[in-house]
Amino acid sequence: MRHEVIFSGFGGQGVILSAVILGRAAALYGNKYAVQTQVYGPEARGGASMSAVVIDDEPILYPKVASPDIYVIMSQQGFEKYGAAAPKDALMLVDSELVHSRPQCACTEIPATTEAKETLGRVIVANIIMLGALVTATGLVSEDAIKRAVLDSVPKGTEDLNLKALHLGFELGRNT
Repeated sequence: MRHEVIFSGFGGQGVILSAVILGRAAALYGNKYAVQTQVYGPEARGGASMSAVVIDDEPILYPKVASPDIYVIMSQQGFEKYGAAAPKDALMLVDSELVHSRPQCACTEIPATTEAKETLGRVIVANIIMLGALVTATGLVSEDAIKRAVLDSVPKGTEDLNLKALHLGFELGRNT
């Protein structure tokens, strides 16, 4: 089954890395096909940035996101630019500290930034918390697949911190 996932936040939050990790988990460790795209430009630091992943059980013939069904939104600007028009049958995970608006579709609030700061002492891993929550809330890929992809993707020396963030995200996603 095809899923089109939009990640959005402000530049520097790791939304592009999140999409890369999700695509890697699906393609390398999940026995699925995946294509990842991203938007660069003036959004690189501070403005709304976006990255997308298409995941399917069949080969992907059209790599662009046409009908997103899952959104991971980590900033208010990201919501306004990429999430506000989400269709009613979509699912949206929002960082509850940074996104103040709510969509018409099903919405799950994940306190990723709050937990990254208060529990782990590093706001930089909020995106990994969101990835963990996404996996347990949707089942897009297995927990093992995303764990392996995270370990492949994060800088050396940060593996333990990122695994703690991922497991915290798993718990937050399960409790929604």
